Amino acid sequence: MRATSLLPAFLASGLLLAAGQADPAAAARARGGASANVAVDYGIILAGVPIGTAKVVGSLEGARYRMDVSARLTGLAGAITGGYGSGRSSGQVGPTGRPQPGTFAISSHSSSASITVRMALARGNVVASEIAPPLLVDPERIPVNEASKRGIIDPVSALLMPAQGRGSLTDPENCNRVIPVFDGATRFDVVLSYGETRQVEKPGYAGPVLVCNARYRPIAGHRPDRPGVKFMEDNTDMSVWLAPVEGARVLLPLRIAVRTMLGTNIIEATRFDRGGTAGDTAQAAAQ
Repeated sequence: MRATSLLPAFLASGLLLAAGQADPAAAARARGGASANVAVDYGIILAGVPIGTAKVVGSLEGARYRMDVSARLTGLAGAITGGYGSGRSSGQVGPTGRPQPGTFAISSHSSSASITVRMALARGNVVASEIAPPLLVDPERIPVNEASKRGIIDPVSALLMPAQGRGSLTDPENCNRVIPVFDGATRFDVVLSYGETRQVEKPGYAGPVLVCNARYRPIAGHRPDRPGVKFMEDNTDMSVWLAPVEGARVLLPLRIAVRTMLGTNIIEATRFDRGGTAGDTAQAAAQ
């Protein structure tokens, strides 16, 4: 797994979740004053063993949004690697209903490395970016050109899922989308497709969720001959469960499952809080 995707096990899998396009009418309704705050706690399990925790805190005011994420490895994994990280993105829901981030930052740390990525964007296009320490020049990587930095969504904004069309938030069409993701170093698509609708019961949420299947399609910044890249390209065992958020036509991940070379990585909500104020969410993100 690349170091710049280090938010231990959480953002690495969270890259599978990006917002797709909704209709212009939905975006207009958001600009008209939709308001929602949500905080979700997650447990992280790899190959059946709990290895960490994570939190997502989001705030939507009209067309503006802010997303904060944090993750930490715990237990033996935490003791060995010391892995933890956090990220933040803010922007607005654009005319098509897709999040258009304005700022993105992520910082991850382990016993062997610390990495920070920052990007400034305008209407989904990267206008400035920085990775510290810089990536080493590698002729085996597919170059990231300017076209690869246009019309993208960062990994944190990717956790916000505006609904497609005017139907129910659990309309199967909300799964069917191709997602352009750029994390500051690599550009890839995630292809989501509808799997099923099921009923779940979690602390803070009980009701239907969309189960979306996912496929990974690398575009640039990767090394195509690497076993890990080939594994993910061929991987058909990836899914995300999406739950609706009250007060806005958006969904957030309740569960992410990704088969890795070390076993299945499951990130599942342990608490889903769709209430609170903007101040509450800011305080939760800081914890």
